[in-house]
Amino acid sequence: MILEYLITFIEGLASFISPCVLPIIPVYISYFGVESKEEKKALINSLGFVSGFSIIFILLGVFVGTLGKIITKYANYINIILGVFLVIVSLNYMGIIFIRFLNKSKGIKKEKKDLTFITSVVFGMIFSLSWTPCVGAFLSSALILASTTGSVLKGAILLLCYSLGLAIPFVVTTFLLEKLKTTFDFIKKHYNVINKIAGGILLISGLGYIIQGVIKIIS
Repeated sequence: MILEYLITFIEGLASFISPCVLPIIPVYISYFGVESKEEKKALINSLGFVSGFSIIFILLGVFVGTLGKIITKYANYINIILGVFLVIVSLNYMGIIFIRFLNKSKGIKKEKKDLTFITSVVFGMIFSLSWTPCVGAFLSSALILASTTGSVLKGAILLLCYSLGLAIPFVVTTFLLEKLKTTFDFIKKHYNVINKIAGGILLISGLGYIIQGVIKIIS
C-alpha cells in the first residue's frame, strides 16, 4: 500500500523536527562547510551525511524484513503488538506519559569540521546510531511496520522512505539555514503543539493496527 510508504516518510519528517534533533541541526550543518560559504562542499558533505544514516536505516529495514519473512504467519498478532506500541509512544509524544529512553538526547562529540564526502558518510552513520533513542518512536514504528511485510525488498524500501523523510530537510536546511531561522524558532516555540499532532498521528495509526489485527483474528 502506498499509504505505508507515505507514513514512514512522514515519520522521517517528524524525526527531523523532534525536540532533541531540531535544536542541534544548525550545529550539525556547521560541519558541512556552510560557515565558509562553500556551497559545493556543503552539498557534497550533506549528501554524504544523509547517505550515512540512510545506509544504516535501510540495512535495519533489510534485517527486519528478513525477520518478518519468517514470522509472517503471526502478522495479525504483530499488528496488535505494533498498535499497542504506537499507542504508548503516541501518549509519550502527547505528554500524557513519559518514557525516558524515547526522550533521551546526546550531545555532539565530534570536533573536526574539515569533512570530506567519505568522512561525512561515517559521520552520518554515527548520527544514526547515537540518535536512535531520540528518534526511537518514529524509527521503531517504521521498523516494526517493515517487519510485518514479510519482504526484504519492501522492508528496505520502507526504511528508504523513512530516510528520505529525514534526509530531505537536512539537505534543504544546509542551504537555507539563515532564511529558515524564523521557521526553526516558530517550531521550537510550538513544540508542545507539534508533539501533540505527531502523537495524534501515531495514536490513530496504532489504533488502526490494533483494530485490523483483531478483525483478522476473529474473522
